[in-house]
Amino acid sequence: MITTQEEYSLIDRVLAGDEASYALLVDKYKSYAFTIAVKILQNKGEAEEAAQDAFIKAFRYLNNFNKQAKFSTWLYRIVFNTAISYKRKNRNQFESIENQIIEYSDRSDIEMKKDDKRFFINQALLKLSDADRLAVQLYYMKEYSLEEIAEMLNQNINTVKVRVHRARQRIADELKKILKEEAVNL
Repeated sequence: MITTQEEYSLIDRVLAGDEASYALLVDKYKSYAFTIAVKILQNKGEAEEAAQDAFIKAFRYLNNFNKQAKFSTWLYRIVFNTAISYKRKNRNQFESIENQIIEYSDRSDIEMKKDDKRFFINQALLKLSDADRLAVQLYYMKEYSLEEIAEMLNQNINTVKVRVHRARQRIADELKKILKEEAVNL
């Protein structure tokens, strides 16, 4: 585990010309960056590309990093913005249905019910704004504290509390709508 001071030391070495030291930062934060990107893009391939681009941008602008914040917070903003840019760029691209693989499975009813719950929750999550969806996922799925999320999002903790609370209410409302429509279609 690399401490904050060790991170600052690595950054200083990179800025002094030791570019190989940047690999240590990439190794530490690659899964973090990928997780953020995949939550936004909902596509692993695009998320990998976005995370890589974010690390390239972070390297390019490393001299702009001020040591008053954590490197992870600074990197988060870069990954978030890069992923949003990818999402906007690819908004109108559609995947052919011919490339889809349909599988049959003898899974138990319990597993299928869990998958159904995940499906409906994901449908409701997609109705949220990117920032709200990410805040909810960081809080409930990644189990970050409100303080950590506030730091990552560069927002006041009360703003994050309200964002998570209102997003949870919108998810509940969306689930009611979705499930009502689903029940009518059965």
